[in-house]
Amino acid sequence: MLDIKMIRQNTDEIKERLATRGVKAETIDALLEKDKRRRELLVETEGLKQKRNEVSAEIANAKRNKQDATDAIKEMREVGAKIKSLDEELEEVEATVKDMASRLPNLPNPTIPDESANVELRKVGTPREFNFEPKAHWDIGEDLGILDFDRGAKVSGARFVYYKGLGARLERAVYNFMLDEHAKEGYTEMLPPYIVNAQTMYGTGQFPKFKEDVYQVNGEDMTLIPTAEVPLTNYYRDEVIPMEKLPVYFTALTPCFRSEAGSAGRDTRGLIRMHQFNKVEMVKFSKPENSYDELEKMTQNAGNIMEKLGLPYHVITLSTGDMGFSAAMTHDLEVWMPAQNKYREISSCSNCEDFQARRAHIQYRDENGKLNFVHTLNGSGLAVGRTVAAILENYQNEDGSVTVPEALRPYLGGLEKITKD
Repeated sequence: MLDIKMIRQNTDEIKERLATRGVKAETIDALLEKDKRRRELLVETEGLKQKRNEVSAEIANAKRNKQDATDAIKEMREVGAKIKSLDEELEEVEATVKDMASRLPNLPNPTIPDESANVELRKVGTPREFNFEPKAHWDIGEDLGILDFDRGAKVSGARFVYYKGLGARLERAVYNFMLDEHAKEGYTEMLPPYIVNAQTMYGTGQFPKFKEDVYQVNGEDMTLIPTAEVPLTNYYRDEVIPMEKLPVYFTALTPCFRSEAGSAGRDTRGLIRMHQFNKVEMVKFSKPENSYDELEKMTQNAGNIMEKLGLPYHVITLSTGDMGFSAAMTHDLEVWMPAQNKYREISSCSNCEDFQARRAHIQYRDENGKLNFVHTLNGSGLAVGRTVAAILENYQNEDGSVTVPEALRPYLGGLEKITKD
């Protein structure tokens, strides 16, 4: 959440920067008008409460001196009624201000491109040249008998799949490899809850704006997590992290559940866009002055996974039009998919600066004893199903088999090739 005081003091700049994210100037004006009324009510109620205290003292003094306090009592009742009315209005206005502010996206870092263009930072690896027509991963998986989309649809509906036999073992090998690699980089492995409450979803920015994108438990304040970012970031909600602990690194494998609202007709086949999928997540808590260095390290952590798997990829900085709601800057890593002849997203690494920390009230105390909000970062390390898809396509052979990347062979009992048999 953005600091309302900052919006008041830098209105024109905030309008200009948020305009690149589709926020109209009138939205900011409406918020500030409500905030102005909130501050007027605070002044008015505080003045009346002071007057009530003074009148109460007059009444007490009159009674001690056995004087008539009828007029003073009448005045106090009128003041009390006015205070009650203003407090009710104040409560309503404060709720409105909070709701309006919570729907504003994070300010984009001033250095990133506008809403029209992403910028490629680097390419890593060279796409393989095939002497045959490469097949899509869903065809490879079904032909090998390791992916079953038809039965997934029968049991659960579209965008669900069964991993079978070596398919299930490959998925497990991929995420165990990722977790081991992140542990080497200093991440603490976590096993978080998969169902969280509304305050947790609010803390990372999913609520209230994106409720249609998630699965909720009917009749309960519980939501299936769309990403491990949610429970990992909220681990320190309403806490002060000791400064000497920073930076804190977490990683976790979890299933992720997304309704994919608005994605009709997009990636209807294969593992790219599922309602349920596994993902290894990275989350960091950092001092503000170090957070952009930590973003670069996180981006490299994700890239290292693909390099060790021998998967070509490139890194792009997202424009303001493509960034997620909570991000101030995002580096996307996109893996080469031969059957589509293009790069597809496999990881997003974002610095949210203090946006989530304000919502979740996560702070640290600096050298001078002053409380400050931490900066939070998150990134996929990686989306597991998309990694499996990339392996199947990049390591496919003309006979329909798939060579196992060397880095994964220890996780598959030394298996070198997945064949139909």
